[in-house]
Amino acid sequence: MLSVFSAPGHYVQGRDATAALGAEMTRLGIGGPVLIVAGTSAFRILATMWERSLTDAKIAYSIHLSGGECSRAEISRIADAVEETGSTVVLGAGGGKVLDAARAVADDLDLPMISCPTTASSDAPCSALSVIYTESGEFESYQLVRRNPALVLVDTAVVARAPARLLVAGMGDALATWFEARTCSAAQVRNMRGGATTRSAAALAELCYRTLLADGPQALTAVRNHTVTPALERIVEANTLLSGLGFESSGLAAAHAVHNGLTAAARTRTRLHGEKVAFGVLTQLVLEGAPAAEFDTVLDFCAEVGLPTTLAALGVDDADQETVTAIAARATAPGETIHNEPFTVDVPMVVDALRTADALGGR
Repeated sequence: MLSVFSAPGHYVQGRDATAALGAEMTRLGIGGPVLIVAGTSAFRILATMWERSLTDAKIAYSIHLSGGECSRAEISRIADAVEETGSTVVLGAGGGKVLDAARAVADDLDLPMISCPTTASSDAPCSALSVIYTESGEFESYQLVRRNPALVLVDTAVVARAPARLLVAGMGDALATWFEARTCSAAQVRNMRGGATTRSAAALAELCYRTLLADGPQALTAVRNHTVTPALERIVEANTLLSGLGFESSGLAAAHAVHNGLTAAARTRTRLHGEKVAFGVLTQLVLEGAPAAEFDTVLDFCAEVGLPTTLAALGVDDADQETVTAIAARATAPGETIHNEPFTVDVPMVVDALRTADALGGR
């Protein structure tokens, strides 16, 4: 099995980075017309800067307001907009689902994709993976696309204006990176790009975890005060770049499968991706029999930054046997990443891990 490391073509991060969008596109030889797939907040905050930056660079563009869900129907609507406007580049601006939908369309139409996240709420911006949901918000499938984004541009001044909960959710998503990476490495399974992991990917995944522990609380304070600080810059990099490179080039395991399982419980669908992944990390550590000290370090971090540590915190107030079994059944469906664990995993094991993580998280 060949080792494979996957990454975006170019990564740009910093205060007011949006002003450099046109110049960065020109430097990379990316012209227009561009279809900007934008979330409503991204449009409100960035429309004026897009006009200035892209007009100065003489790049034509159109804007398609996202429907909010990364579903097959939304992907179809965006594809229609690309064809109607004659666009040759797809740019996603907003949260993870907006970026995932834009990425899927770019892949379907064999066009370059630019990723401009307005939050640091997930590791979606850098990846070659889109998570597809039903219109009602239940996990449907992963779409592995052929290429990573040609350009990822992260404006930390915009991230600092976003709700603090989104940064916390990004830390929850990033929290899984190291634990899933080391599991996939131990199991010697293929990563998200179909190859073996590299030492570089594992090192980036571990750096992601260490950065969260060192800078997470201070970065959260910065966002709560709408300020850009070195700690925030490091956490944005961890949530976006380190986690993106680490998960894609190392692999996913139980934590993300538990997230997918949780989407089977309708009451969890108001919770963010990273919030459910964080509980998935706790469940994975129980499932793997991780040392108590390691579990407690993760639990303490979750508590400090406000990540959910119980099923009740995710909306499953009455975790009856039927509900927990449905979550476990979805998490262990054929093809799920929980089967990257270096041992056979079945529904009763996951039910027990969910209930134990829930009990420990409620301490």
